[in-house]
Amino acid sequence: MAKIKITQTRSKIHCTDRQKKTLEALGLRKMHATVEQEATPQILGMVAKVKHLVSVETGK
Repeated sequence: MAKIKITQTRSKIHCTDRQKKTLEALGLRKMHATVEQEATPQILGMVAKVKHLVSVETGK
């Protein structure tokens, strides 16, 4: 499975509770934090819900 790097680029202050929980589930707890996840359909769906708060890089 391919890996992706997810970095939180914007603050979650004015976001809904659902978006805040999605960031927590991805493992992002602070600004500019980066996590590496498997590119499963579940993870990609979560990234799509908070795409305005994160940046995504595809790994090898």
